[in-house]
Amino acid sequence: MAGRHAQSRQPQAHWFLLTVILTLFATALFFDGWSTRQVFAAPDARRPCAHPAPPSVTGGGPVLRIKGDAVTSTSISPRTVALTYDGGPDPVWTPRLLDLLREHHAHATFFLDGSQVARHPALVRRILTEGHEVGSFTYTGAVLGSVSPLRAGVELSFTRAALQGAAGVSTHLLRMPRTTAVDTLCGAEWRAARRAATDGYWVVAADRPDRRPARGAIRQLDQSEAAYQRTAALLRAPDVDEFTTVTAGVGELPANEPASVTARWRGTWLVWFATAGHALATTMTWVLGAAGVLGLIRVALLLLFSRAHLRRRGRPRPGVSSLRRVTGPVTVLVPACNEEAGIAATVGSLLASTHTALQIIVIDDGSTDRTAEVVASIRDPRVTLIRQANAGKAAALNTGLCHARYGIVVMVDGDTVFEPDAIERLIQPLAHPAIGAVSGNIKVANRSGLLGRWQHLEYVVGCNLDVRMFEVLECMPTVPGAIGASRLEALMGVGGISEDTLAEDTDLTMALWRAGWRVVHEEHAVAWTEVPQSLGQLWRQRYRWCYGTLQAMWKHRWAVTDVGSSGRFARRALTYVGVFQVLLPLLAPLVDVFAVYGLFCYDLAWTIGVLLAFVALQMALTGYALRLEGERLTELWVVPLQMVVYRQLLYLVVFQSVVTGLMGFGLQWRRMHRSGLAGQRLGSPPAHESGSPVGRRHLPGASPDTGPLSVSRASHE
Repeated sequence: MAGRHAQSRQPQAHWFLLTVILTLFATALFFDGWSTRQVFAAPDARRPCAHPAPPSVTGGGPVLRIKGDAVTSTSISPRTVALTYDGGPDPVWTPRLLDLLREHHAHATFFLDGSQVARHPALVRRILTEGHEVGSFTYTGAVLGSVSPLRAGVELSFTRAALQGAAGVSTHLLRMPRTTAVDTLCGAEWRAARRAATDGYWVVAADRPDRRPARGAIRQLDQSEAAYQRTAALLRAPDVDEFTTVTAGVGELPANEPASVTARWRGTWLVWFATAGHALATTMTWVLGAAGVLGLIRVALLLLFSRAHLRRRGRPRPGVSSLRRVTGPVTVLVPACNEEAGIAATVGSLLASTHTALQIIVIDDGSTDRTAEVVASIRDPRVTLIRQANAGKAAALNTGLCHARYGIVVMVDGDTVFEPDAIERLIQPLAHPAIGAVSGNIKVANRSGLLGRWQHLEYVVGCNLDVRMFEVLECMPTVPGAIGASRLEALMGVGGISEDTLAEDTDLTMALWRAGWRVVHEEHAVAWTEVPQSLGQLWRQRYRWCYGTLQAMWKHRWAVTDVGSSGRFARRALTYVGVFQVLLPLLAPLVDVFAVYGLFCYDLAWTIGVLLAFVALQMALTGYALRLEGERLTELWVVPLQMVVYRQLLYLVVFQSVVTGLMGFGLQWRRMHRSGLAGQRLGSPPAHESGSPVGRRHLPGASPDTGPLSVSRASHE
């Protein structure tokens, strides 16, 4: 995992790779569905016979060779029976039939499904090794007279290729599905037989059951228990001298000839592809089941621990008296890069806090707009402006820490506004000497539009259910940069804000746990933040978050071996995040493709029922989270729409983040456009303006053009 977020070109080939993977995955799945007649199934009934075949066909023998208008029909030699089996090879009954035939020194002709040939190539090779011959029964058993000529050609060519790949042989024998005696070849069936003959096939029908074996006959059987019993009875017939193959019965050379090397390779690829498709369909059935079980487990855990959190609400944390309150002064750090639109509202909301003992440090990290001028115009001695060259959010926070005067530090994003009592509530858990950091409750300010509503619901569920579970399990993985309080002692003890990752807040939280500090959540400390208003901005923000989280997880991966609270935190938090925020999202595109496959291949009502149940569960979970937060339920109507765009976008973010990490590419910081809507949410608490920058202070020896070296252009999303 990349350790530094140096500016680097972004990988593009992985999107081509993902497209290829999903295309092959979908093709293999639908090919398997077609092979098993679950999707795009051909009509399973013959059309009415309006135009019978010529008398030379209906009155002749069961083996037909057609050349143009000339038809040659042949019958089996007297006292000879050609046993023919349609379908298969079947893994249960084909071996039993072969054993029975070998016991009686008999031979037969097996007309095989190409799809079954690809699935059981070893059985095909055994059929040939024991002296039997194979013919084509089409690839899916489609009635050739009921499908288009193109589909009929595909059925025959795929079956031929499957035989070439599985056993290295070709065949010119064809048994047309649903065709018994030659007089059933009429109308569309007869035309299909003539088309097949142009490819060199002999059409093999069967004699009527009343034809006596003494006159020679072709018997048509399937591969089942009934066929096994019928075969055993036929093999004991006293008036039969020989049980043989079709070609031997009509005195011709064997139908199976060695295929060319090119044909074998082509057939091998078909067999491999068919095998892969079947394996994928089987595997995805289990994966989908496992994902469903994990999803239900997650829902159960969220509900269980949220109720446990509710029972603890209002009780003082262990070791903290309900009368003991934190009232001392607090340092507030506000890193800002090009936050002109909202920085006045952010600082104004801090100045309006009920906790008035504040040192507010705004670190202007190389802004190219009027961010610094806006802050400098705020007339309040509690506000200090520090300007530095662009170096990134983590570096800006470290600069602020160097100037912090008080033992409690609150970190605030430059686009976030605080409720008046947010700081006062946020710092109260720090009365407990073992608590090193406190997470606040973030709410979305700009909820208008579909995208804003989606993010609002995502924040609500994350803040109300995930965070409550982490709180009860004591494994809070992230104190968000938008609203969080920490002990200065704890921050300095872990070396300040690490610049190793892009998710400096997650990295810091994990470092605090590993240093022996506890991290908790204060749901009543509320801050309002501005979220991206376009898909492009959302993508860049979530890409950075996800990539940074992966970096932090990789950096602290060995914490799972720690003893005490550090190891307990890592085993719980890293496992949860790894499974539900990395692994399952990586599988989600495949699951979506499989869901579409299920609409075609499985019972439609059952598949739609499962999808509706999933949506209903999501709505119920989201509704529960909204009730916990005291939010209106009117936004629930957008939950089903999340499955169309929003859900897939977040999953693709995870995919790109994982690929970026594995390929070792650094991720470039990008700035999100700000509109200042967070301040409008609270009515923009007024900042005190003046003509002179009272309280303005520069970093000694620094100017807007000097400071820490910038490893990338930074943004503070």
